[in-house]
Amino acid sequence: MKQWYEALFENYAKKYDEENFTQGTLGECDFIEKEINFNKAIKILDVGCGTGRHAIELSKRGYDLTGIDLSESQLRRAKEKADAQNVKIDFRKLDARKLPFDKEFDLSIMLCEGGFPLMETDEMNFEILKNATRALKDKGKFIFTTLNGLFPLFHSVKDFLEASAKEGNAIYDRHSFDLMTFRDQNVIQITDDLGNPKELACNERYYVPSEITWLLKTLGFKTVDIFGARLGAFGRNDPLTPEDFEMLVIAEK
Repeated sequence: MKQWYEALFENYAKKYDEENFTQGTLGECDFIEKEINFNKAIKILDVGCGTGRHAIELSKRGYDLTGIDLSESQLRRAKEKADAQNVKIDFRKLDARKLPFDKEFDLSIMLCEGGFPLMETDEMNFEILKNATRALKDKGKFIFTTLNGLFPLFHSVKDFLEASAKEGNAIYDRHSFDLMTFRDQNVIQITDDLGNPKELACNERYYVPSEITWLLKTLGFKTVDIFGARLGAFGRNDPLTPEDFEMLVIAEK
């Protein structure tokens, strides 16, 4: 039986690119470039690359990208977009919990959740962090965003998602946040690229900053910096607060 995140992304690529949370690509890539000092010699791994929006933009700017994703539909769209824009990217269908890479990349990115924290157990989520880390060279850097566990302690996730949605986007309903597990269970309703309505029961893990820091230090990162993740405007000047739905994590070996 397919997990909800596998069923969700079947034939949901063009519509995914229209979601409001995918509209910050240019500013997010500006930030990544600054973090790597505009060094075109580095190799970048995009974990959970989806339709390739960050990989394609960074490739257009002259960087060497490998993009991995579990969804054939998302990867098909990514390849079509890359071909249309005449960029060469190594897109591969791989499970982020079982990556073959070992010390091959200077930077791992995992933006807009990118698999983590969608897995059904904390152990599976940790495998994704572990694999993205193992893919890095000894002085590598890891930049990712994830759901901020401080947010649902102070706010309604349902209200936030409703307020930021626009017509035609996914609809989230029937939220239940568990304080023991920091998991939000909800029902997502979408219409896929073929016009078929889908309703899926989702289960997403929110993380608090201390958990992320501990997990990454366990994996050998020397510095872990966490900030608020502003759509299209990532930066080191935005301290994480309960107002931020997502956190931006920058870890260095």
